[in-house]
Amino acid sequence: MTTLGRTLKIRLYPVANQATQLLEMSREYQRLANLVSQWVFDHDFPLSSLKINHALYKVLRRESPLNSQMIQSVFRTVVARYKTVLEQMKHHPYRYQDDDKNWVRVTKDLTWLFKPLHFSRPQADLVRQSNYSFVNSLTEISLTTLGKRTKMPFTIKGFKQYFQSGWKMGTAKLVHSRGKWYLHIGITKEVADFDSTVSSRVVGIDRGLRFLATTFDQQGKTRFFDGEKVLLKRHKFQKIRTELQHRGTKSAKKRLKQLQQRENRWMTDINHQLSKTLVTLYGPQTLFVLEDLTDVTFNTDDLPKSVRGSHRSWAFYQLETFLTYKAQAIQSQVLKVNAAFTSQRCPKCGLVEKNNRRHDIHEYHCQQCQYRSNDDRLGAMNIAMLGQEWLDGVKHPKIRKTTATG
Repeated sequence: MTTLGRTLKIRLYPVANQATQLLEMSREYQRLANLVSQWVFDHDFPLSSLKINHALYKVLRRESPLNSQMIQSVFRTVVARYKTVLEQMKHHPYRYQDDDKNWVRVTKDLTWLFKPLHFSRPQADLVRQSNYSFVNSLTEISLTTLGKRTKMPFTIKGFKQYFQSGWKMGTAKLVHSRGKWYLHIGITKEVADFDSTVSSRVVGIDRGLRFLATTFDQQGKTRFFDGEKVLLKRHKFQKIRTELQHRGTKSAKKRLKQLQQRENRWMTDINHQLSKTLVTLYGPQTLFVLEDLTDVTFNTDDLPKSVRGSHRSWAFYQLETFLTYKAQAIQSQVLKVNAAFTSQRCPKCGLVEKNNRRHDIHEYHCQQCQYRSNDDRLGAMNIAMLGQEWLDGVKHPKIRKTTATG
């Protein structure tokens, strides 16, 4: 069984005095989180709520109006944030060239941090039943504050189905944004795993910017998901960013931050739409095969200079994450395979030759067997082949270099 995870977003409607109570509680939670974060930083990052509890619980319980359950939540919140950062650092190792000009990778850990993690916004993590509960036939929600619990109405537009169908509610995060209050509740559900022994559809997916995704399935059908509009919009974002950076004023820096948030929301929406389209198009019991793009450098010679940096900043990993959890919900699976030579191998004769690919005209032309194909399509074909090998029992399928036959 696989555990699915979602976030249920609820809009709260507190009256004036309730809003004040929520703000006071979330600010106190924020203050304690920063105190605990400093302690973790000063004591060589002990990522155990139990260790932190032994060292700080009695002190914080005496000095803070937060109840016992909330203080325990503070410990878990801080530990979770450090673990998230640690995982992110592992995905971005430090790279340098040694004296022999060989590239060396050094995995980062929390000791690379120059200062403790900072909780910049008022927040609070609430435990189900202990700190929040739904009352009055799901018309109101009861929340913990620094004083008594308080009840208020809420709305759940688009999320009503998650109150049914076996979803279980967990810890909720209280969020204050632009004068509005929200509750983000983590929910989980058990679903059946992808069954590799059952006849499955294999779909190879080549990711890029000219085409956000190019897919190739077992029926030999290819689909292209155009990225031209995305490139143009990214170019507009980059142009505005350059102008604001050139100004360097306080207001320009503020606009830069707003622009970054806007672009991130847009990128996230694009990746959500694309991943949803893929799982809807191919359905259950599908093996989606992607290249492992860790440390992969893209050739950008065929792109305009203004958007060459987009290959490094486009959220390929985010698309992979969205596709993974959406696929799990329909008993499908995402498989990552070795990216070596997927754009250089001829699917007909097996020759691996870099020069057979023409970036300028987006074509692969095999000089041995004369096979021709769109280069993105060819990549998706080879990726799908590796996925089929995995289904056939090869644990770590990869393309090996072959030379031309005489």
